[in-house]
Amino acid sequence: MTAFAHQTIETRDAVSLFSGCGGSDLGLREAGVRAIWANDASEAACELYEAVTGAKKTIRHGDIAKIDRFPKAELLVGCYPCQGYSQGGRRNEEDKINFLYRHFDRALRKIRPRAFIVENVNGMRFSQNEHLLRAQLTRFRSAGYRTTWQILDAKNYGLAQDRNRLFIVGIQSSEKKRYSFPLPTHGPGTGQSYNTLRDVIWHLRHAPSGSFNEEPFHWYYLSRNRRREWDQQAPCVVAHWRHVALHPDSAKLEKIGTDHWDFAEDKPSRRFSYFECAALQGFPNPKAFSTRSVEERFRAIGNAVPPPLFAAVAKALVKQLSA
Repeated sequence: MTAFAHQTIETRDAVSLFSGCGGSDLGLREAGVRAIWANDASEAACELYEAVTGAKKTIRHGDIAKIDRFPKAELLVGCYPCQGYSQGGRRNEEDKINFLYRHFDRALRKIRPRAFIVENVNGMRFSQNEHLLRAQLTRFRSAGYRTTWQILDAKNYGLAQDRNRLFIVGIQSSEKKRYSFPLPTHGPGTGQSYNTLRDVIWHLRHAPSGSFNEEPFHWYYLSRNRRREWDQQAPCVVAHWRHVALHPDSAKLEKIGTDHWDFAEDKPSRRFSYFECAALQGFPNPKAFSTRSVEERFRAIGNAVPPPLFAAVAKALVKQLSA
């Protein structure tokens, strides 16, 4: 059990749950919101959180199930783990990871913030997971919040990455407001072109040995086309460093058969480095990932919400709460 001294709610403060290496909290910072308390079950993620955000003594390492008191704040945010909802995830409906939203709901009822933001994978809305999404919406609404959800693609908000994520935003019913998601800032009709791999990681292309996985490309890796050109966006940045996409300077891939691709050229090929993955996720200082093992860095980066995407959602919320 973690206890806190009495606190007065300060405007634009937030409690952050399932915080990982700080993607959500860097996004909050861009929106003028300060995370006053954060939590994650991964010791590695907590150590990286401090290195990446520069915030000391903010994040607490521990099992959320064992925490029963939280500080008061205007906002509550959380990105509970996604394995139970992902397209490639496990399908065991009894898996405890599918029900971590209950701890977010428990914190929501204790803190009673003006509003909350949840981020999770696109797969939560698919038919096999739809009941889990409905359960969350029902809980949050019964807690007294008007909720809205939407799928956002990171490339529409300045990221050089195809990454669809589901956001749920709730505002206390007493506010008599319903959240409206921000319109895309990049892409057709916006006046700004999509950012490309060249725009974001060209300066990082000379990756040092040890900053990327150098294992051979196994059969599962070559079951799909994991390579994009410099003028395109990267595939979704993933947490498993063996599955990270190919760098655009790598040999092109050609389809050999069903779920079977192979290199069409005889030239050096490599996966993205963790510096490049961090940049593609929108972290402002990829070199801040300077602690823990390289594999743990990849895991934290791939599991994170892109800070600019979270910032877009949070900025819209702050603006609407202030209206």
